[in-house]
Amino acid sequence: MKTTFQYDHYFRYEEMEKCLKQLQEAHPDLMDLAVSCVTEEKRKQYVAILTNKDTGDALSKPALYIDGNIHAGEVTSSMCAMHTIDHLLSSYETDKEIRKILDEKTVYVMPRVSPDGAELYLSSPYGLRSVNRETKHEAGGICEEDLDEDGVIRMMRIRNDYGAWKKDPQDPSGMLPRGASDDEGEFYDIYPEGVLEEYDGMENLKVRQRKWNLDFNRNFPFGWQPEPRQSGAGKYPLSNTETKAIADFVIAHPNIGIAAIGHTSGGLILYPPGTKASEKAYAYDLTVLKGLAAMGEEELGYKPMNIFDSFLSSKDSYDSGALDDWMYETQGIPSFTVEFWDLATKAGVPVEWGEKKEGPQMKLKRFNACMKWVRENAPQYFSDWKKISHPVFGEVEVGGFNYKFTHQNPPEDFLLKEAEADTRFNLRLLKALPRLSIDEVKTEKIGEGIYKIDAIVGNKGYLSTSLTDTCLNSGKAEPVLVRVETGELISGKKEEKIPDLQGYSRTETGVFYYGNITTFTNAQARKKLSWIVKAKDGDTIKITASQPKAGTVSIEAKI
Repeated sequence: MKTTFQYDHYFRYEEMEKCLKQLQEAHPDLMDLAVSCVTEEKRKQYVAILTNKDTGDALSKPALYIDGNIHAGEVTSSMCAMHTIDHLLSSYETDKEIRKILDEKTVYVMPRVSPDGAELYLSSPYGLRSVNRETKHEAGGICEEDLDEDGVIRMMRIRNDYGAWKKDPQDPSGMLPRGASDDEGEFYDIYPEGVLEEYDGMENLKVRQRKWNLDFNRNFPFGWQPEPRQSGAGKYPLSNTETKAIADFVIAHPNIGIAAIGHTSGGLILYPPGTKASEKAYAYDLTVLKGLAAMGEEELGYKPMNIFDSFLSSKDSYDSGALDDWMYETQGIPSFTVEFWDLATKAGVPVEWGEKKEGPQMKLKRFNACMKWVRENAPQYFSDWKKISHPVFGEVEVGGFNYKFTHQNPPEDFLLKEAEADTRFNLRLLKALPRLSIDEVKTEKIGEGIYKIDAIVGNKGYLSTSLTDTCLNSGKAEPVLVRVETGELISGKKEEKIPDLQGYSRTETGVFYYGNITTFTNAQARKKLSWIVKAKDGDTIKITASQPKAGTVSIEAKI
């Protein structure tokens, strides 16, 4: 796929900013670069606004919203978002499909929701959830630290006669749980590589909770729950500058019709609802969500999955306050969380999602398979056990893979494939948006200087102009406004309102019981409107149809 930049590494903030500005300067007729907020560390949360300005402003066209890096360490998502921006702009002049998309649609891309958090993640050995702002945490225990200064926080094993691990005799790098009858031999404790706080030499050791625990994807208003019910939720909904900027942007841009929210990892395409069983959702909404997610499965190879039914580990203490739920439940927007990269499947031991609890043996089998895959496919991110001196424990060993760029994100050699597949998915989502049309205008003379005007206004898109039943039944759906821009009206309204023009996703199809495929019921995708106007031969009548999610179209007809 054609791009201006190479997607063989992860962009730090300055490089991402430079690339965005370079693309904007090279394509000023196709891209605006907005700043949705400035972070506490004075970095900018950018939004790229892509459309052909010559065919209408951004708000006049149906739009797709894309973001990445709402979680600081999930940098694959920001690179996939950047790739979509880059490909759309770099291919506009040579690719008819791309030209049609940007002529008729708008794309809003926020590639890095948390620039502060991502910068710490990419420039240090530390991991964090969303942003490097301290939250309350229990003191004491092992605190992650890069003791050997190799730039990575790995595993640390400590020889201990009371330990619960032993070396794998079949694999010098591997470890096995100590068996019930293992009363002799070398035994170990395994912790994250790190220093020890408040240790008296006797108490049971523990891993200290990370001090950067804020989770932006638990800070949105729908289903928000406070600590300790929801870890990382923040002081109140939208208490973070970055999350409030997202909500403000979405509300200020009512043409957004689909949202693709980037995360890692797991190789999944998650769709709402996330706070209730899917059987309690509108049937039509599930049809739409599954239909759109199926395109992602075709392009990315990822499994579509309802969040509440299949992804959550508990139906009682489920995660809440997520962006996708807020988008769907309060704005009626079909929203997807794309979990990029799936090391477990590549290693041959995929995760079984849902409430089914995996035993420790399966988890260890998967871990060892992943370690083997890393050794064979990304050896630069693996280190065998090596001895170092610890300030408290004396001689210890550190080793294992670099979690950041093997499990949480792909090694750089595998990044481009993820980005290209995601861009293809985004292009297909754009094609699924509502699309207004005025199919035909007929004029008929019914008296001297009096004419009857008939027009058929339709929606040729997959989605309805109301997007979902959630949007329609909440009263948030906007009608299609049809205006007669010229001529003196005798009968009919200057502005007609059509409550909803359904997309072809509403058409009922199937296999008839005799064996033939058939269309059972067509979607109510068209509406005929009529006016009587005073005019004279040769006059031009202009009719315009508009709706925030479906865009604006006009047609002129001569009397």
